[in-house]
Amino acid sequence: MKIVLDSKIPSGTVATKWTKYRQEMKLVNPANKRKFEIIVVGSGLAGASAAATLGELGYNVKCFCFQDSPRRAHSIAAQGGINAAKNYRNDGDSIYRLFYDTIKGGDFRAREANVHRLAEVSVNIIDQCVAQGVPFAREYGGLLDNRSFGGAQVSRTFYARGQTGQQLLLGAYQALSRQIHDGTVKMFSRTEMLDIVIIDGHAKGIITRDLVTGKTETHSADAVVLATGGYSPVFFLSTNAKGCNVTATFRAFKKGAYFANPCYTQIHPTCIPQSGDHQSKLTLMSESLRNDGRVWVPKKPGDTRHPNDIPENERDYYLERMYPSYGNLAPRDIASRAAKKVCDEGRGIGPNGRGVYLDFSDSIKRLGRDKIEERYGNLFEMYERITGENAYEQPMRIYPAPHYTMGGSWVDYELMSNIPGLFVIGEANFSDHGANRLGASALMQGLADGYFILPQTIAGYFATHRNGRYSSDHPEFRKAHEDVRARINKLLSINGKRTVTEFHRELGKLMWDDVGMARNRAGLQHALQRLPEIREEFWGNVNVLGSGDEFNSALEYAGRVADFLEFAELLAFDALHREESCGGHFREEYQTEDGEALRNDGQFAYVAAWEYKGMDQFPVLHKEPLIYEEVKMTQRSYK
Repeated sequence: MKIVLDSKIPSGTVATKWTKYRQEMKLVNPANKRKFEIIVVGSGLAGASAAATLGELGYNVKCFCFQDSPRRAHSIAAQGGINAAKNYRNDGDSIYRLFYDTIKGGDFRAREANVHRLAEVSVNIIDQCVAQGVPFAREYGGLLDNRSFGGAQVSRTFYARGQTGQQLLLGAYQALSRQIHDGTVKMFSRTEMLDIVIIDGHAKGIITRDLVTGKTETHSADAVVLATGGYSPVFFLSTNAKGCNVTATFRAFKKGAYFANPCYTQIHPTCIPQSGDHQSKLTLMSESLRNDGRVWVPKKPGDTRHPNDIPENERDYYLERMYPSYGNLAPRDIASRAAKKVCDEGRGIGPNGRGVYLDFSDSIKRLGRDKIEERYGNLFEMYERITGENAYEQPMRIYPAPHYTMGGSWVDYELMSNIPGLFVIGEANFSDHGANRLGASALMQGLADGYFILPQTIAGYFATHRNGRYSSDHPEFRKAHEDVRARINKLLSINGKRTVTEFHRELGKLMWDDVGMARNRAGLQHALQRLPEIREEFWGNVNVLGSGDEFNSALEYAGRVADFLEFAELLAFDALHREESCGGHFREEYQTEDGEALRNDGQFAYVAAWEYKGMDQFPVLHKEPLIYEEVKMTQRSYK
C-alpha cells in the first residue's frame, strides 16, 4: 500500500511558515498542561533542554538517561561552537544566508521549511544561553566573539574555547535541575530504554532497565520524546562515546516508526588518527582548529622526514589548492574525501600513512602563541596527552573518522514521527542537515528543537488527541515487558566463545571498508551478504557473562551491538538503493570529472523513509519529495 508522508509543512513563503504555524497552532492552557505526562529519553542538549522547557511550561516530565548524570551526555564532545545568524561581525551574515549555507552544505537533501526555521530560531538560542550564564568567548570590548566554520564565508560561530558543548550542556543541565527541584521533572539516571509501547497506534510508554539493579520496568505517558543521538558507533571506531547507540530509534523503527536516510553518515576530517587495534574510539579535534591551522601533506610520496624539516616548496596545501574560495574551511565531507585522496596517492603521514598535517606555525607567527592558546588551549593539551606531541612546536596529525549521523527517525514539521505521540529531536531525527552537516550546526539543532520548537508543537498533539495514558497493566505493556526480558535471557543463555567486542570490531571493520567514506555497488553487496552471517554467529556464539538482575555492563553492550548488527543492514541497503553521490554519501560510480559528488536530482530528490517489515523481508521505501520553493538545486561548489 502506498503511504503518503504528511510533513505538515505550513503554506506561505519559507520565511513566514514558522510564524504562520505559531499563529494557527492548537494550544493547551496552563491548567491542562498539568494533566499530561511526557517521557523524554536522553538528556543531552536536545533532551535536557526539552525536558527543562516542558517542565517549565507545566507538563509532568520523566527524563531518562543511561549515564551517571545528564552532565555526562555526549553533547559535551561538541567542542568548536554553535552557529547563529546574529551578524555581530557585520560581515554579511543573515538568517537567509545561514539557511542557504545549511541547505547547500547538506547537498540539497534537507527539507527547506525545517532548515529555515532552524536559522530563524538560532538567534534566540544565543540570548537564551547567555542568560543562563554560558561563558561564550568575548572580544576586548565585551561583545560576544565569533569564528568561522566549514562551509561558510562568514563568522557566525559562537564558542567557549574548545569546550562549547560542555558549557552549553551545563546551561541546559542547570535549567533541568531547577525543574527537578520544582518537581515538574523526575530524573531517571543509569536507566536505559529497551523498547517502546504502542497502543491503538499511539506511543504511550517505554520499557526500561535499571543499569545498577538490573530491574526492568514499564513507564506510561501521554507522549514519548526520543533525544538519543546518532549511530556512528556502528563503525566501531568513531568520535562518539563508547556508549552511544542506535537502540532507541531502532526499536521504534521495529515498532513502525519510519527510519529516514540511514546512509547519510558524516566523516569528520579533523580527528586524531588510529594508533592501533587496542582503541575502542577515536578522538575528535575540533573543526574550529581549521580556522588557524593549515592542512598539508608532502608533495613527494613516501616522504618520512620530520614535518619541520620539509621546506615550504615541498608541501602541498591541498585544500587551499583545490578549494581556493573556502580553503581549509571546506565542508567536512569534501575535506575528508580530499584527505583520503592524498593518502591513497601515498602522500599520507604517520606510522600507517593514514594522516595529514594540521599546521599552526603561520598563525603562531602572525598572532602569537598566547592567542592560539587562548582559543584552543584545551584541545592542544588533549592532543599532547594522547599523542605525546606538542602541536605548538610541530603540526598535529589528523585523519577523517566517523562522527555525526544525518539519518534518523522520520519526523514531520512538528518533529513527530509517523507514529502519533512519538516525537524525535536533535541528532536522533533526520530533518535539518540533509546529506552533510555543517560544523557547529549540531548544537544549534539540538537546542532549537529542545528549547523552542518541540515545546510548542507538542501542544498540537495533546489538543487533538485525547486518548490519554494507559495503565502499565495494559496487555501491550505486559507483552513489551515480556519481550524485553526474553531478549535479555536469550543473550545471557548463549554462552558462546566470542566476546561482544570481537563482534563489534568485526562489524565496524566491514562497515568502514564497504560502507564508509567511499562506497560502491560491489562493496555494499558484499556488506549485505556478510551482515546476516555475522549476526547469525553473534546469536549462536557470543559470550555474555553475569546475570540480568545486577549491574552488568557486558549485557548492556551486547544489547546495543545486537541492534547495530540489524541496523547496519538497513544502512547498507539504503546506501545501495541511492544511486547517486550527495554530501557524506559518496558512491564511487557517481562522481564528476574532478572527483566531486554527482547528485541525480531527477531520481533521488527525496527523503528515503524505510518501514520495517521483519528480519526476513526487505524494508519498504516511502518517499517524501524534496520541493524547493526558495532555493534552486545546483551543483555544489566550494572552489
